[in-house]
Amino acid sequence: MGKILVHEFVSLDGGYEDPSFTAEYGFTEELGAAIGALTGSSSGILLGRNTFQMFAPAWSARSAEDDPGATFFNESPKYVVSESLADGDEWSNSTIIGGYDANAIRKLKQDVEGDLYVSGSGTLVRALIDDGLVDELHLLVYPVVLGAGARLFPDGTGRKPLALIGTEAFENGVVHLTYGPARSAG
Repeated sequence: MGKILVHEFVSLDGGYEDPSFTAEYGFTEELGAAIGALTGSSSGILLGRNTFQMFAPAWSARSAEDDPGATFFNESPKYVVSESLADGDEWSNSTIIGGYDANAIRKLKQDVEGDLYVSGSGTLVRALIDDGLVDELHLLVYPVVLGAGARLFPDGTGRKPLALIGTEAFENGVVHLTYGPARSAG
């Protein structure tokens, strides 16, 4: 059984909705290595509907010559959590697994050889965290306050204790924080 590894680009105030704010900081070698470590151990991608519909046209048009990540994104099996999509034909190796069901995700996690990688998919990520299904939450925090837009954890999100399991600071000012499930106090 593998792990569920979540990766999010976030601003200092938790904005994540439109990652275009990351462009001015560049995609450095350090950043590529951090994300490559996540995708390198993963044998599948788990996505929510919105992220799937944004990623499908963007990634399916890229080749390894365009972007070294294209092979992983295009060739890996993709599991899409959606009540409204009938099929995933717009992107190769995509399977619609239905609406969010924690038990179905537990079974998928058990059945897939290797880890499952999640990027974006805020609604899905919040549900996975609520149900204790995220093994590692990788936040790439950018040194900017957006002041508007959707936040990964919006107002009204319940308390969610997590344990810090790793930190890295990059030359471009980005900080990579890795969290896991909170350890019990016993």
